[in-house]
Order: sequence, then structure tokens, then C-alpha cells
Amino acid sequence: MEIPRKIGGRRSDLSGSTSDHVVIVGAGVAGSALAYALGKDGWDVHVIERDLIEPNRIAGELLQPGGYNKLIELGLEDCVEGIDAQKVLSLAAVYKDEKKAIVPYPSGVGARGFHNGRFIQKLRGKAASLPNVRLEQGTVTSLLEENGTIKGVQYKTKAGKELTASAPLTMVCDGCFSNLRRSLCNPKVKRCFVN
Repeated sequence: MEIPRKIGGRRSDLSGSTSDHVVIVGAGVAGSALAYALGKDGWDVHVIERDLIEPNRIAGELLQPGGYNKLIELGLEDCVEGIDAQKVLSLAAVYKDEKKAIVPYPSGVGARGFHNGRFIQKLRGKAASLPNVRLEQGTVTSLLEENGTIKGVQYKTKAGKELTASAPLTMVCDGCFSNLRRSLCNPKVKRCFVN
């Protein structure tokens, strides 16, 4: 499938249906970073997120050096600035017998420790800063399928209006509590507890 690499391909009709190059469900870490990367390449991107308020859960994040290098590669490294991110130069491992080992990170890179919600808001802001990326608060209720091919999504806006968003490419990045995943596949969940 070839997607046009130009800005301005977004179309809208009187029914409230829109057509973009890509629809992304979810504006967490994956969805927001993907929206920015595709938008930067000229794709018209429509991101639909259930709740655009900063996530407020007790969750820290330790972005490993490889992840930070990927942010640099994508042009998103400034998303860890202004969120009280701490540079981590090494990890310490303490064994049962109280022996310790210091595990240094590669010189000059380091990891970054920060509050997950602030990071997500910075990623969303960066994606939304592009003229061809549109973030919208809404709840995706179903995927639109035609002859075995996903053609977009049906969703409810924050105001409760039911709309459709169609695109040649639909990416589902709605996280671990996805209500869409079950309609796409039925993976066997294996549980493993390490004590």
C-alpha cells in the first residue's frame, strides 16, 4: 500500500466522516511518538485518545539508554526536558547475600527517570504541534472492516457525537487495557510468576 507523502490530503464530508492517511487509536507513548514520526514525514494523522488529561497514576519510568537514543533519532529528545527527568548513569544490583554490583551505562548517554504522565503530555504536545497531526478526545467503539480489511474506526467524541474516521492505515496503540485487541486476535495468555 502506498501512502501519499504530502500534507493536505485530509478530506471531510457533511456526515462528519474524515479521511486521513493514518488513524491512530491511543495517544500514549507509542501512539504519540508514531503520530509525530509520521506527521514529520508529511502524513495526515488523526489520533483519537480516550482521555487527553495527563495520566495521574503512581508510575515512574526509567527510559533505558537505547530508548533515549531512539528519542534522539526521532527528534523527540526534548520531551524529557522540563518534566524533572533525572539522568541515571548506572544501576546497582544487590544480591541475596548482600553482594553489590554497579552496572554502568554507556558513557555520555545514560538513562532517564521521570514521571510517566508528564512524559506522555510532552509527547502529545510535540505531535500536536505539527499542522498535519490532529489529536482528538474520543472513545473508539469499533474498527470499520470491509472485506477483511480495516478501513478506519467508529468513535464517540467527548460531546457524545458518533463519528467515523477512515484511512488506508489504522494503528491500534490503545495500551494494555485495549477494548479493540479482542476483536483483532485471541492470543493465549501465559502467566509466569518469578519469586
